[in-house]
Amino acid sequence: MKEIFADMHIHIGQTESGRPVKITAARSLTLDEILIEASEHKGMGLIGIIDCHSPEVLAEIEKGVASGRYAELADGGIRYKETVLLCGAEIEIYDEKCRGPIHVLAFMPTIEKMKRFSEWLSKRVTNIHLSSQRIYETGLRLQQTVKELGGLFIPAHIFTPHKSLYGKGVKSSLKEVFDERLIDAVELGLSSDTHMASHVSELNAYCFLTNSDAHSLGKIGREYNKLLMKHASFKEFSLALKGEAGRSVAANYGMNPELGKYYQTACESCGRLKEADDGTCKGCGSAKFTKGVKTRLEELYDQDESPVKRPPYVHQVPLQMIPGIGPKTIEKLKEVFGTEMNILHHVAEDDLLGMLRPQTAKLLIKARKGDMELEAGGGGTYGKVKRG
Repeated sequence: MKEIFADMHIHIGQTESGRPVKITAARSLTLDEILIEASEHKGMGLIGIIDCHSPEVLAEIEKGVASGRYAELADGGIRYKETVLLCGAEIEIYDEKCRGPIHVLAFMPTIEKMKRFSEWLSKRVTNIHLSSQRIYETGLRLQQTVKELGGLFIPAHIFTPHKSLYGKGVKSSLKEVFDERLIDAVELGLSSDTHMASHVSELNAYCFLTNSDAHSLGKIGREYNKLLMKHASFKEFSLALKGEAGRSVAANYGMNPELGKYYQTACESCGRLKEADDGTCKGCGSAKFTKGVKTRLEELYDQDESPVKRPPYVHQVPLQMIPGIGPKTIEKLKEVFGTEMNILHHVAEDDLLGMLRPQTAKLLIKARKGDMELEAGGGGTYGKVKRG
């Protein structure tokens, strides 16, 4: 089996014609640039682009395959150099069973299956060309359709306070909205990790994934997974999620939840982190708060220890968030050591000390070990890495 790094939640900002796809994403996030960044700079062996339902994106993929720039694999996926792309879609559910909107990811095994899914979606969304559209259909029917097409169904960033399964969608159980048998995995999101999520017993049945939800090229790989598979493909990924035939998710690499922008409860008006439970903000007196992931998970906790043996969750700080490492330094490191995955996982400490200022090198080494001091985030503001 091979160790393959995978980031399964990457947005497209625009098509090659300039048509917007994910409105809030950088325009530099085109199909081709994502594949170049993931393969040649980040070192990702498997990626999920979750805007492939857009007809122009599908047309670009088909054009790339026809020209020989990309190749469609027999067991699912599109290869570009050392990286395989799985065609995915992010969809917003808000049916009569939901208490609030829920985002989910659906992956299809082939271009043809994604085209059929896109056609089905187009009759149920306002604009098939845009990302993360609300579907005018039940969550259960969406699940069934994904499965009829041979796809994978994965609730996204499940604890974040906006547009997620537990953050908005349900009171206490995913069974309020979904058929639990038709879920293949769950995505934890930036403000939670395996330790936190393992206190929720109904998640014992599912594999955990950590993905970037990248809205810019630089954010690709800020959270990712290490998979054990024969090679990167849709079929191999499916087996890894099930833990079958020797395939598995071997590790999750993610930011410490305290760095996430929704970790702590914060005032909706001024962003000040909540200090007490008296119901008002100490900064502006507002009584409206955005509930943090930490608080929401504490409401859901129903087991002290999970009976499931989970792979390690490694708290790893992306290169871009380490004090003293800016774009020029990252480029210098990549010129010498190759991809960011190689820098974060394999380059010897002595080599890092030879390339960087001692204080910066020591911070990078601490980042590998999860030993950095942090300032927690909340209310839409990311946490920070302390220089100490």
